[in-house]
Amino acid sequence: MGLTSNKVLVLAVLSAVLLFAGTVWLWPRLARRSRRAVAGRIGLLLGTQLALFAAVGLAANQAFGFYAGWADLFGQEKDQGVVVDHTPGGGALEVVGSRRVPGAGAALPRAGGRVQQVDIVGRTTRIATPAYVYLPPEYFQPRYRTHEFPAAVVLTGYPGTASALVEKLQYPRTALELARAGRAEPMILVMLRPTVAPPRDTECVDIPGGPQTESFFAKDLPDALRSHYRVARKASGLGIIGNSTGGYCALKMALHHPGVYAAGAGLSAYYKAPVDATTGDLFQGDKALRNRADLWWYLAHMPAPDTSLLVSSSKRGETNYRDTLRFIERVKDTGRTGISSIVLESGGHNFNTWRREIPAALEWMSGRLAPR
Repeated sequence: MGLTSNKVLVLAVLSAVLLFAGTVWLWPRLARRSRRAVAGRIGLLLGTQLALFAAVGLAANQAFGFYAGWADLFGQEKDQGVVVDHTPGGGALEVVGSRRVPGAGAALPRAGGRVQQVDIVGRTTRIATPAYVYLPPEYFQPRYRTHEFPAAVVLTGYPGTASALVEKLQYPRTALELARAGRAEPMILVMLRPTVAPPRDTECVDIPGGPQTESFFAKDLPDALRSHYRVARKASGLGIIGNSTGGYCALKMALHHPGVYAAGAGLSAYYKAPVDATTGDLFQGDKALRNRADLWWYLAHMPAPDTSLLVSSSKRGETNYRDTLRFIERVKDTGRTGISSIVLESGGHNFNTWRREIPAALEWMSGRLAPR
């Protein structure tokens, strides 16, 4: 049974309930001061606490999608990451599955769209990663057979799971509903983790001697998408959006590569790449690379790019609120880069907050990516 299986969650809850009931039932018998009685009381209390902790942890993981499986939880995930592609000019996008858009209500692709599960291999970086691609209903309709669609790359936080973008944050369903309501253009969504070399958090940096994550998102991913899907060829047709770590990556990619991404939206983002136990040494002593990953430094020392940025925060519940206000002012001072914001009165660093921000963020993104 998988980590995200409902059976595992039910089993953990049942174990906690039974252990609690057993503790209440057996406590009078273990009230003596003998070693066996004391050991029995300790065992029952410890078992109950562990079962309760497991049940709460599993429920939280189900709600927020922190880990995709047992191997992911224990840092033993080995089936994804950096691979060597020996084919000359190698690089590919392969569709490995397809399903309905959750909550769309329509079975036919031309009525409700489709979510495809894909494997992507970078042509230049040789990075391999799974992803989900949302194709709107119009993509399958005859009158749009030659139409090129705007697209947005959607990134999770760290560690995150790509499936959470589909199931928990409901990006495809939201994009479909916005288009049906006339609030956004039909667009393609490409949903994946910024952690393309798990379990390491690469912070979308080209690590010396390591994964070239920024190059993957700046070059390989757009090339793979345009070779397989009818994605708009111009930079004005491609944007990037993410939450938390994904939000930092989105802002950075739009600032560093305005010729690739016309817009970047960072929900609950931070503005400087951390270096900690999950990232390892990202910069290998390269000061220029460290400065480049610092958006504060980049805005102060590099020419302002012609791109559009969106940031979000909450007055209560988000630790990045003051930094976000400062970042808005810093971008405004450039006089060239566009900046917009979503500021909630209250909201934590969690899925519920991001679900409240995603409709407005996708509507904003559509307005920047629509043909012009």
